[in-house]
Amino acid sequence: MSNTAKHTRATIVPCLRYRDAPKAIEWLCSTFGFEKQLVVENEDGTIAHAQLSFGNGMIMLGSVAQVDNEFAQLTQQPDEIGGVETQSPYLIVVDAELVYQRAKAAGARIEIEIKDESYGGRGFSCRDPEGHVWNIGTYDPW
Repeated sequence: MSNTAKHTRATIVPCLRYRDAPKAIEWLCSTFGFEKQLVVENEDGTIAHAQLSFGNGMIMLGSVAQVDNEFAQLTQQPDEIGGVETQSPYLIVVDAELVYQRAKAAGARIEIEIKDESYGGRGFSCRDPEGHVWNIGTYDPW
């Protein structure tokens, strides 16, 4: 028996944390093409919660908490663990070359150069300014 929310656009929404979440939001929108759906700021200018849409998908993000809370204790930033990531979102795009050029121009560190994949599609992997790994390509597993 499936327990998915079948009447929603996407049933998996990756969640990320950033030290400078306002800057990350602008970077993700201008570089990858995300659109702000909801941004909730704290009084100090940090981000309590943000939702950025991408096609029929979405990510949620917020500022790295300066206070201890349950969720903050479950995660670490890439630079706190030697640049390692334990997850990495994949964005399905129409033109991987275009996004690759925008990412390079925006200062993304390219980790895997753009190439044709043996399983189909064309894509690359890069790090955003805070070190999170993003995979971008034309492969559509659906």
